[in-house]
Amino acid sequence: MVMAGALVLLSEPVRADSYEAALPPELHSSPRMCDYVACTEVLPGADSFSERRGQPPFVEGYKTEGGQKTLVGYVMLSTDIVDIPAYSGKPVVTLIGMDATGHFVGVKILKHSEPILLLGIPESALIKFNQQYLGKFVGDQIEIGKARPEENIIGLDAITGATVTVIAQNQVMMVSGGEVAKQVGILKPQVRPPATFIDTGETLTWDQLVAEGSVARLTVKPQDVGLVSTGQPYVDLWFGLLNVPTVGRSILGKDGYERLMAGLHPGEQALFVVKTDGIESFKGSGFVRGGLYDRVQVRQERDTYTFRDLDYLNLYGVQAAGAPSYTESAIFIVRGKTFSAAYPWQFVFLANKLDKTTGAKTFANFDREVWLPARYLEGGRPAYKRPDAPWLKMWKDRAVEIAAFVVLLVAVAAVYSRRDALVRRADRKNKWPVNAFKYTGWVVSIGFVGFHAMAQPSITQVLTWFHSLLFQWKWELFLSDPFIFIFWIFIIVTVFLWGRGLFCGWLCPFGSLSELLYKVGERIGLKRFQGKLPKPLHDKLKWVKYGVFLGLLAVSFFSMPLAEKLAEVEPFKTTFLVGLFNRSWPYTLFAAGLLGLSIFIERPFCKYLCPLGASLAMPTTFRWFGLKRKQECTSCNACAHGCGSQAIDADGRIDQRECLLCLDCMVLYHDDHACPPLVQERKRRTKAGQPLTPIGQDGYFIPIIPVPAGAAAKETTHG
Repeated sequence: MVMAGALVLLSEPVRADSYEAALPPELHSSPRMCDYVACTEVLPGADSFSERRGQPPFVEGYKTEGGQKTLVGYVMLSTDIVDIPAYSGKPVVTLIGMDATGHFVGVKILKHSEPILLLGIPESALIKFNQQYLGKFVGDQIEIGKARPEENIIGLDAITGATVTVIAQNQVMMVSGGEVAKQVGILKPQVRPPATFIDTGETLTWDQLVAEGSVARLTVKPQDVGLVSTGQPYVDLWFGLLNVPTVGRSILGKDGYERLMAGLHPGEQALFVVKTDGIESFKGSGFVRGGLYDRVQVRQERDTYTFRDLDYLNLYGVQAAGAPSYTESAIFIVRGKTFSAAYPWQFVFLANKLDKTTGAKTFANFDREVWLPARYLEGGRPAYKRPDAPWLKMWKDRAVEIAAFVVLLVAVAAVYSRRDALVRRADRKNKWPVNAFKYTGWVVSIGFVGFHAMAQPSITQVLTWFHSLLFQWKWELFLSDPFIFIFWIFIIVTVFLWGRGLFCGWLCPFGSLSELLYKVGERIGLKRFQGKLPKPLHDKLKWVKYGVFLGLLAVSFFSMPLAEKLAEVEPFKTTFLVGLFNRSWPYTLFAAGLLGLSIFIERPFCKYLCPLGASLAMPTTFRWFGLKRKQECTSCNACAHGCGSQAIDADGRIDQRECLLCLDCMVLYHDDHACPPLVQERKRRTKAGQPLTPIGQDGYFIPIIPVPAGAAAKETTHG
């Protein structure tokens, strides 16, 4: 039934129009962008469009009346401007329309790689989410979540189960619209108080400049832009502001610094850049006279400063002692009057990133922040409040729930760490000293973790992490979902402490629901229909989940989208993220079938099919603490008969990779009416009239050591 359901599930046709859609290469490279995409769909009223213009590029849309063209607004391709990854690690390629007054008038998703929008939440949910931007001004503060009128913040309704995706999409919309609005004058640049520099009279070495942060480094690796690593950087750059007397004099020498300052107008800043290594030029291969240097920018909050040919000066040498050799150099002039060296700013390197699966190139940017040391600024560094990153806002908005979740995890770990005390209080007839905690964990996990927080871990996260570790790791991607992030920290730590059983057996929402159904079935009179698979068959089927995991991992290296489709072998998304009654019948049938089967067989999915469980079982081999065994366990099958996960073999050994830490065997381990060695010893002592001493840590009665009569009398006399 399970495999049949999976085959039906995987055979259903995909209904996501823009999932991994094949876009023409010219869309990203041709000046005539609107010849390759329907720009009229996002800019109503426009009947003609310009070529790409500006930096970053955009397209103007016009309406023709009486032979005259009137500007209607602007169209932008998100990947021309930002490279913010969504949950898949790839950007959502979005076509955005904005009218001449700076209001969003159209949004169209051209391509995405989000698995949740492929086989879970319908793509129409993202379309509906994007419609919330229509009519809103690009300069408004728009955030995911509740509106806060007192702070002038407009709230947007998120997509349940796709939080990371919508956070990324909100950044795409606001950054893209803002960049174009600043270029065309809709948004006015922020005016910052200019810096007044202090001349310390020093001349510093290169290492001293680097140590204090006046000179910074930006390195981009080939794998960061989708290329194969050759051991050489894609580009390795050093840079710094020259207007600071100490820095400028150290880099250019006294005469060079004075000549440079004499040529600058008030408010202009000079930035030096040198390339010490790399296969790419920071000046750009396509630069022509009158054009832009399209590889480097300076950014300060929402303002971006680009460089043209007249903003470039030759850098003839770096005078600082200990400076590295370089192959390319330049001095760029920041002419924007709103730039202030007193505040933090970013040096940005722009590149084209190759998508290995499709061969398409998308925009990518890499930046490094610089804030001058306070000793160079008159009055020191000004007060500056950094805006919260989107992921940080999510953590703050759900702080109470996150705290409750952390308390749950810590409580479960603390309870399990005291398992010896709990199992000693229990016996074969009364396991509630253990089960009270375990069952509570199940209920809270199902209700709070699964259905409310939607924090069911998945094999897709394992695959994403594998690829992130191999290609490009971005903390922001994982921090955007605080519950999943915290849960995985807990899982990793506890797997190496006790094995996968604490998560799988106590806290996995689907596993908890599955076993709770089994227990309910037992209580409502279905026990006579419940049972286990024969041990020989079980021992063969338990390897299926390892095959599923390794198969998904292998497929992911050839096609991550296909691996994400096949990962629907997990019923987690249907059960918790989307809902059993919100998906098409193959998904509902598959998930419901597994849950129905769980009434009669304890945790069938966990034992035989779960790729997540398999991925956690492998490192469980290296756990630090396991369950206890006695010497007699090799010939006694008492615990094996009651093991729901069937993790105890004929020789009494526990396969910790399969064990779900129910602790039933540990209850028997200390029960002198259930554990055969203890039963025999209890009967022997009772028959001999000997006292029953407590059961020690080794699982045996503490030995009775006879005291010689003479020694006893001597002790009495001395007493």
